[in-house]
Amino acid sequence: PSRLTAAGPVVTALLLGNTSDISLNLRTVSPSNTTGSIGSPSCEAEVTQWVLTREHVGKTAVRIQLSLNKSLRLCGRNEDDTNCCLKPLCVLETLQVSACVGSKPQASLLIQAKIHAVLVPANAGSDNKTVIPNQVYQPLGSCPCDLTFRACDVRCCCDKLFVSHCLPGPFGGQVSPAPDYQCSVQSFENSPDWFPFLCVTSPPENNPYLGLFYQGNTIASKAGPSFQRPVLSAPVPGSVYVQGSPIFLMNDQYFTVPQKVLGRCVNSAPVAFLRNFKVNCVFLLRSCPTGSPLQTLPTNLRTKVKNGQGDEELVCENVTLALDYKFYWKGNGITSITLTHTVGTITFNSSVSITTRYSAVFLNGEFIGEPNSGNPGYQVGRPVIAGIVDTLDNNTGSVQRTSINLWKPVSDGLCATAETKPVLFGENSTSGCLLPVSQHNLTQCSLLRETVTYLQAALITATNVAKSGNPDPLIMTDWVNISCK
Repeated sequence: PSRLTAAGPVVTALLLGNTSDISLNLRTVSPSNTTGSIGSPSCEAEVTQWVLTREHVGKTAVRIQLSLNKSLRLCGRNEDDTNCCLKPLCVLETLQVSACVGSKPQASLLIQAKIHAVLVPANAGSDNKTVIPNQVYQPLGSCPCDLTFRACDVRCCCDKLFVSHCLPGPFGGQVSPAPDYQCSVQSFENSPDWFPFLCVTSPPENNPYLGLFYQGNTIASKAGPSFQRPVLSAPVPGSVYVQGSPIFLMNDQYFTVPQKVLGRCVNSAPVAFLRNFKVNCVFLLRSCPTGSPLQTLPTNLRTKVKNGQGDEELVCENVTLALDYKFYWKGNGITSITLTHTVGTITFNSSVSITTRYSAVFLNGEFIGEPNSGNPGYQVGRPVIAGIVDTLDNNTGSVQRTSINLWKPVSDGLCATAETKPVLFGENSTSGCLLPVSQHNLTQCSLLRETVTYLQAALITATNVAKSGNPDPLIMTDWVNISCK
């Protein structure tokens, strides 16, 4: 920066560029009374109350540090020491640091120093240390239960305001009547048959709070931030899987599938245990793919180039279009994995954009662990939960979860290629898609009506909607019916 404001006795800045022949000069400047501006940088150094030091950082940077060579202690009334501050505002001045090559300034830095004095008490105290007893074996205070000033704390025998009978121990105090389970209350003449085997005694050495104090271990300081590239350690597989931990192969490497990270598709992203995902990645092809992820089996790749009419067409076979994984889990482990590998043949001239799909679903038996949309009420922005009633033989029913969707057109916007997106709670949405209609279709209104009805019905296959964000599939009162008009 070209300007800095200093409120403390140390100022640090960086000078970037070719600093091999640079000399640094420091002086005190003040603005002009007429123009208010500060003069041009000068390569002549002056004597100031600051100490200028420099340190090379790399090949193209120099760290400059200014240290105030003066005490910030406020002077006393009759003190003759000059190394102190006469006023609370101790330092108020403008400094100029000039970087020069020979006698020609190359860069300058203005520092506005505004530093207040440090107030130190007259009797700074002694260096005697207070010896704190070991809290594991004895209480820290002489009377830890005396919590109320000038008031009697019940069940606190060491409270000096107690004047009547007090039961000893941490659970003692002035209690009327005294509980019969205290050993000090019973006597052998009129004691019950269980005395003294089941009575309670609580001397101070049996205080239940002793031993519950943190011992205090020393923690090593962490290294500060660095612009150097960090050294990544090799993956360390755990003995069991927990939610969110990466899945490993038999050679202790990550099991990777293309996923989206920070909005971009990454070809080799680790799959996390019990974390479902479904992403679409767009690739721009200018030639046939030869490696992962579009060609997962290079040995089966057979690319044929044929000369059509006009431009040459590339025909790419066995291009991976989708990888859908099903992980079957139980407890903290994976029992089996099922993969559905979808391939296709791509034909194009110069370039073509294709969309690939990758997904991972974790199943406990045959059921997918689906997240809720709130607890108990819906959260704004979470999907609305819908369901289909499945009537059982005993006239009781359960609800199979599903979703209510809207159109999400892509590329050409046609209904045939459009995707769907769920309805989100508290967010109004309007969507649609294009249905090509020929002149012949306009003469068959009933057929056109059925086509449109079929497309709209595909969006809502549910019969019920959950009242809250965490519905119970076995309680019908958690659901309301959908009325279609």
